[in-house]
Amino acid sequence: MDSNEETAGEDEGRKKAWREVKYDKKFSHALRGLRVFWATTKTMHLMTYIVATLVVIVLGFYFCISSFEWIAVIFSIGFVLVSEIFNTAVEIDIDLTSPQYHPYAKDTKDVAAAAVLLSVFTALIVGLIIFIPHFLQIIY
Repeated sequence: MDSNEETAGEDEGRKKAWREVKYDKKFSHALRGLRVFWATTKTMHLMTYIVATLVVIVLGFYFCISSFEWIAVIFSIGFVLVSEIFNTAVEIDIDLTSPQYHPYAKDTKDVAAAAVLLSVFTALIVGLIIFIPHFLQIIY
């Protein structure tokens, strides 16, 4: 067997390994994905999300929001974080597949960023719907 055949066999083995990831490894791969997200996202970006999340949680406890309101708040926070993680995945992939500037790569990154922006706007609207009545009760 020459070296080309060995390399082809190794490549085929790697392809199978990616498709046939053992179930017990999937969780560790997901945790690694969170570490990659944490490492590749700008610190200021993450700090903004963390501070906003803490403010909303403190306000939720302060105003004793209902169970339904907690569910909406938790889903909104999760929605923003999940969309940011998907955005990071798209950016990593585009940087790998299109290292040189290309207008389609820019469009792809911009659309992924727009998804994050829409999730933030959605979370903001949910937050306003939940917290404005509580703030108005304090004022009046």
